[in-house]
Amino acid sequence: MSKNFVRVRFAPSPTGPLHLGGVRTALYNYLFAKKYGGKFILRIEDTDKKRLISNSESYIIETLKWCEIEPDEGVGYGGPYSPYYQSKRQKIYHFYINKLLKKGFAYYAFDTNIDLDRKRKKYNDCGLTFSYNYKNRMELNNSLTMNEKQLDTKLKSCSSYVIRFKIQPGEKFNMYDIIRGNIIAYTNNLDDKILLKSDGSATYHLANTIDDHLMRITHVLRGEEWLPSMAFHILLYRSLGWIPPHFAHLPLILRKDGKGKISKRNLETLNFPIFPIQWKVPDTKIIIPGYRELGYFPEAFVNMLALLGWNPGGKKEIFSLQELINLFSLEKINKSGVYFDIKKANWFNKKYLNKKKEEIFFFLCKELQKRSIQYKKNYLWEIIHLTIDRIHFIHEIWEHTFYFFISPISYEKSFFQKICNIKSISQLENVKKLLYHINKFTDVNYKYFLNKDKDKKRHEIIQLLRFSLVGVLKGIDIFMILKMLGKEKSIQRINKLINKIKDTII
Repeated sequence: MSKNFVRVRFAPSPTGPLHLGGVRTALYNYLFAKKYGGKFILRIEDTDKKRLISNSESYIIETLKWCEIEPDEGVGYGGPYSPYYQSKRQKIYHFYINKLLKKGFAYYAFDTNIDLDRKRKKYNDCGLTFSYNYKNRMELNNSLTMNEKQLDTKLKSCSSYVIRFKIQPGEKFNMYDIIRGNIIAYTNNLDDKILLKSDGSATYHLANTIDDHLMRITHVLRGEEWLPSMAFHILLYRSLGWIPPHFAHLPLILRKDGKGKISKRNLETLNFPIFPIQWKVPDTKIIIPGYRELGYFPEAFVNMLALLGWNPGGKKEIFSLQELINLFSLEKINKSGVYFDIKKANWFNKKYLNKKKEEIFFFLCKELQKRSIQYKKNYLWEIIHLTIDRIHFIHEIWEHTFYFFISPISYEKSFFQKICNIKSISQLENVKKLLYHINKFTDVNYKYFLNKDKDKKRHEIIQLLRFSLVGVLKGIDIFMILKMLGKEKSIQRINKLINKIKDTII
């Protein structure tokens, strides 16, 4: 493909926050445009007035900025094909709807909702499904069943109407999807979809087709849910005398529990986030955190999302944005749905964490400042190197390092109850004696002295020691904890636990 030839668009509806599927669609459009030196356009498809939510547009733009996949033109960025809002392009749509009417590709339909409900019920009672199509349109209240005078009278009476596309039956035609290959379509299976609503606004189908042509969109990369509309859109292009763009329909992102696709509708049943950044529900105090607020890095999020349905081949999984651009190929996108696994998302974040040690250092410094704790830089860096493999997020660092800075304030209840006895006190006293006899306090020396101890319950003693130093049965290698704390602080913490046990059993 030649430079500046590719033009793709991301065209979300401002009816709420983007979820994983929407962001992935934007990402694939961005990667494809950048690979071929093309343009990535943001268009807001706000034809559904009833479902518009005020802060959706700013959310969309902020999400793309956080993911570092900003558009080259469109809403918030300007460009030669403005306006990039469908709501501001109604005159354009009316111009082309009149062309379709004159050519006989569209017609007026005056059927009321009550009329159509009756038809649906009648069909349903016979075990059939009603469809407004070539089979029954001549029996319905539309301009196809009227002469010019009747139609003129009907329009002048201000009767409510919609404008429908007139499907020509009996045609079989081939379509090509870059991901799915050749697809055969039959016009007999299509209904006469609405192009213009009763309020005079264009439907998505009409607006989307006109905008893609006028904005010179060369490739339409969109979700699999739009695959059934592909044939209709191609017929629309053809009726207007235009060449359709290339289509690629992306696979669904599925829940790993087998309960269908990821959707905002089943948000409450999910145990993982689906929004890239936090969403503030309008007119409420409800805030739903996104990946950004939960501590995911944008690079890790984008890397994870890119491989959710596409793979360049090979075993490598960590890619910079530029590497993703260089390797991206529509032909390597999966046809079938792909399962989302939050554990894999965490894995990606962990991989990027190793590049964020400076950020971890400053986060840990802030935690210490909150508690008025002072430590030397070298000590902090050594702790970070010891614990970084145990965390997935920067904010987890305190949870995994607190015991290097503060003596246990409390002890994990169930294990403390288990060790509240004279035997535990005796074992802790023996450990204390061992520590006193170590001159050079290193992890190697302590291992040596502990192995010399005749007590056969070595594991039990190590558990007691860890509990006295940390307050819970977790943390890095116990001998490294001893080395970092030093002899004096280690013995102080052992004494503290001994006294706590004594106070409880007396």
